[in-house]
Amino acid sequence: MKQYLNHLNKAFENRVRLGIMSALTVNDYLDFNALKELLNVTDGNLASHLKALEKEEYIGMEKSFVGRKPNTKYHITKAGRSAFEEHIGALEQLIKEQHQSK
Repeated sequence: MKQYLNHLNKAFENRVRLGIMSALTVNDYLDFNALKELLNVTDGNLASHLKALEKEEYIGMEKSFVGRKPNTKYHITKAGRSAFEEHIGALEQLIKEQHQSK
């Protein structure tokens, strides 16, 4: 088995989680509604994926109020950035290898 395949992370196999991590990699913070709009998902779907990534400690959140409305902002953690970069690196290796074998 190719060594780089060991670096694929099951936490990022879902398209929504991959999208969340990609968006948070390039933005300091994104709030719930921005992520929901960006990824075109329902509240419940997004919430469940955010909770799974929080459980792994790949993302963090801050709750605050904007006026009288609650606002939840998400950010990528240091561990999340490292795990995601490793996952993307493994995907790049897989693609490179497939391309070279053609």
